[in-house]
Amino acid sequence: MVQQSKLIDIRSLSLSDLKDKLTAMGEQGFRAKQVYEWLWSKSCTDFEQMTNLSKALRETLKDNFEIRAVKVRESQVSSDKTIKSSFTLYDGNVIEGVLIPTPDRMTACVSSQVGCSLTCKFCATGYMERKRNLQADEIYDQVVLIAKQAEERYHQPLTNIVYMGMGEPLLNYSGMMKSIERITAADGLNMAAKRITVSTAGIAKMIKKLGDDEVRFNLALSLHAASDEKRNQIMPINEQNSLAALADALKYYYTKTKNPVTFEYIVFHHFNDELQDAKELARFCKHVPCKVNIIEYNPIALADFVNAEADKIDQFANYLRSQDIVTNVRRSRGKDIDAACGQLAIKEETVV
Repeated sequence: MVQQSKLIDIRSLSLSDLKDKLTAMGEQGFRAKQVYEWLWSKSCTDFEQMTNLSKALRETLKDNFEIRAVKVRESQVSSDKTIKSSFTLYDGNVIEGVLIPTPDRMTACVSSQVGCSLTCKFCATGYMERKRNLQADEIYDQVVLIAKQAEERYHQPLTNIVYMGMGEPLLNYSGMMKSIERITAADGLNMAAKRITVSTAGIAKMIKKLGDDEVRFNLALSLHAASDEKRNQIMPINEQNSLAALADALKYYYTKTKNPVTFEYIVFHHFNDELQDAKELARFCKHVPCKVNIIEYNPIALADFVNAEADKIDQFANYLRSQDIVTNVRRSRGKDIDAACGQLAIKEETVV
């Protein structure tokens, strides 16, 4: 058990809150902006490295605040150049993230929770206990660390971020939204919102909240079946968030944001890979402007699912295209490492 610190988590403070704290300590108010810049624009995790601050101020910061930096615990590099990393949090919990390089982009896949409460039957994270939500700075740190991997190993900048790692982002709505605010802010990482995609297993009321907040980032729905009967079997959340409820929420979201939606669909062998399944998916796609990403399954030891055969995947995709639905087939990455969501963190849990 990690002992509770009496120091203030400095990155939990807004700029105005930090200014109030520092002025109450007798410091000049403009110092807050300097510290804030070090924390967010420069991603600094050590007060001693804030070199334009006086030694006395740095000591004051160390005496009163802490930076709960995320650290890389282990990284695995696939033959296809995918890098899977486990990260250690300040309290000893372990999460994971992935760098996915392709010829035209460098994508960071980040986690939003420690574990997950949704128990999807095909997902390694679904077999883990949900311990807590991640703070905004812990999500932000994953992006910074993965971006560093992209620069150091492949000499390319990070171009995209997907919230598709451990956890359900919409069940950590505040942390997810604040992290995106910091990532997109001019005094943060200054990344365009359109380069960010948040993926959800499907929580209707929170999808509507995204609409109310008129978000500018992209939304992806992990669908994986377009009938309630099949979706209930693999995604228990569907029992409280039926396809009809999700369709209603997505329509509302689209009227508010005018953002097309991405549907993610893993094609499982002898489960959801028939023409009838493709027809059901095509019907669901009529609700909102959308595209479909068909995803090859990365099997896990805890589940019996296997990937559909290549010709079945092609037939499935071709049917959707015949219905004028933009369809991409995403080939599985990192097959030779623990790249499926949750695999590496589960392995770490058995070690910790």
